[in-house]
Amino acid sequence: MAAEVPIKKACMGVDCPNDAGSLQCPTCLKIGKQSTFCSQDCFKRSWGEHKIVHKAASGGTLHNPFPSFKFTGPLRPVYPLSPRRPIPEHIVKPPWSEDGNPKYKMFGRNKITILDQAGQDAMRKVCRLSREVLDAVAREIKPGVTTDYLDEVCHNACIERNVTVLLHPPASTPRLTIPQAYPSPLNYNSFPKSICTSANEVICHGIPDSRILLDGDIVNLDVSLYHGGYHGDLNETYYVGSSALSPSNISLVETTRECLRLAIATVRPGLPFRDIGNTIEKHAKENKCSVITTYVGHGINTLFHCAPNIPHYAKNKAVGVAKPGMCFTIEPMISAGSGRDKTWPDDWTSVTVDGSRTAQFEHTLLVTEDGCEILTARLEDSPGGKVEMPKEDGEQKGNEGKMVNGAGEVKA
Repeated sequence: MAAEVPIKKACMGVDCPNDAGSLQCPTCLKIGKQSTFCSQDCFKRSWGEHKIVHKAASGGTLHNPFPSFKFTGPLRPVYPLSPRRPIPEHIVKPPWSEDGNPKYKMFGRNKITILDQAGQDAMRKVCRLSREVLDAVAREIKPGVTTDYLDEVCHNACIERNVTVLLHPPASTPRLTIPQAYPSPLNYNSFPKSICTSANEVICHGIPDSRILLDGDIVNLDVSLYHGGYHGDLNETYYVGSSALSPSNISLVETTRECLRLAIATVRPGLPFRDIGNTIEKHAKENKCSVITTYVGHGINTLFHCAPNIPHYAKNKAVGVAKPGMCFTIEPMISAGSGRDKTWPDDWTSVTVDGSRTAQFEHTLLVTEDGCEILTARLEDSPGGKVEMPKEDGEQKGNEGKMVNGAGEVKA
């Protein structure tokens, strides 16, 4: 889950260009929605259209909750959202599980944690579990499923990640399996779901809802787990159905995948964090793509987001150098068009300003004495994976005559 430089919220008033203040619609608060306005006058002027949201939400019919919002592309949210999924009482939860407040600040912290051996082992464990969960969700991708269904799969897979303990020694006695993992995004700063699902022009932080995936979509799944007091974080972009394997989609997705691979190859002790963005932007530009600059990679350990910041664009001013024992994510977001973003009124969903498609890939890394360890590395049976880039003339090199499954995986 990407970290974001704090930005102001937009007023939800009809055709209002102002930033929102602290004024919220009281009816929306009662039904569990957040609607902020710049002033009482703006709220009154917009009431005629805004109250439609209340009727649709109470009726339970599928609807677009932001009918007056100027969307940048064809994608629309499909509400109502499903109720918040429960977490078993015995699972250890992060600080925000109840009130949504992480109770710490990411930005302004320059002290970077160096993990001891126990911390490194804990990170290996939670990152392996995070990979397992992402793979479980990705296997369910196909045209016709909703992103809310993918959230359900993710949620259940998270709480099923477990440890097994002996009830009594010796080893021949019965064993007890105890679920231990919490989906880190759930209620983080009030995020309502257990996974981020970002399709097509959505850059990141897409909220799972009742929209179905279509043949030809691309979708990013961003999974994070909390286990044993530590967080794991990774994401991948997948092709939905055979129609998604178009030259434009392949070029974007595989350019993004390669941006991450090239960036990881540079990580070693002594690497200035500001240099990572140079590698990413160079490859993106060579393939006629843009880097999204609003969101950054981040430190991760017992805190979900912490120092260091890892910008993905060139000529940034990131502070610090890599040292053995540091854990952080690299998660470039690459656009086929503009690198500028806009946020939907849900205050989470970030989209490109021109509606162009985007892709993202993320790994959690541990700096070692001579390079880095990819803690969230793909497994032998992980779904998805690299597809050959199209030829310059627009043909799909190497994919002719091959079968493609629902998740967009090429099969011989």
